[in-house]
Amino acid sequence: MKQWRCLLTAVTCAAVMWLAVPGARADDDAQPQPGQQQPQTLERTVKVTLRYLLYLPADYAQQESWPLLLFLHGAGERGADLQRVQVHGPPKLIAEGKQFPFVVVSPQCPSGEWWQPHTLAALLDEVMEKYKVDQDRVYVTGLSMGGYGTWSLAAFAPDRFAALVPICGGGDAHSVRRFSQVPVWVFHGAKDSVVPLSASETMVAALRQFNNQVKFTVYPEADHDSWTQTYNDPELYKWLLEQKRAARSDVPAQR
Repeated sequence: MKQWRCLLTAVTCAAVMWLAVPGARADDDAQPQPGQQQPQTLERTVKVTLRYLLYLPADYAQQESWPLLLFLHGAGERGADLQRVQVHGPPKLIAEGKQFPFVVVSPQCPSGEWWQPHTLAALLDEVMEKYKVDQDRVYVTGLSMGGYGTWSLAAFAPDRFAALVPICGGGDAHSVRRFSQVPVWVFHGAKDSVVPLSASETMVAALRQFNNQVKFTVYPEADHDSWTQTYNDPELYKWLLEQKRAARSDVPAQR
């Protein structure tokens, strides 16, 4: 389909990680001495390879910038076959012919791994450098393992996102203060036998102490699949497009 564009090549991103004693610099490191404890610095570049599907709107060339939707799949779609990413969510709908007013980025988590925030942040850097993305309208959503990844990525990079949509996931309730100004719409099935409803309830309760913009939808009869109804609902995408990133000064610092 013309509106569906897949990047089947690997994307290689580099991130620099620093582990250092506060105030120490590499040129200040002392020669290690037996029987003594001295400051040292680690400087290492880490390469990240991640395969993903990329969708550009059919009229992509007609606008200067577009909102971006990052979709994180569940544990069952991990691997090296990008076709598996199209099993659920926006990639599935696009494969069926649906058009979206977003740049849609759908990475695939390697087998046996979990979503890593630094990897996803590198992917966003890559896509936002190459394509016409509105930096104030970047959204992240995910289901099950991807729901956990959504919460985790928001805590890692709280000032990147205009809205979050975690579905049947959970996270660290102590981290919610980091993204307390970001609009969030949470979804879960009341009868979920894989990820209990309490996983979302805990996150929502913690977030509501700081954020009155939290929306929480519970499907009374749904088991683990609370994503099909969610992603099929046009109201979700309408709500996303209404959200715009807050100014950086409005985002509280980590405590």
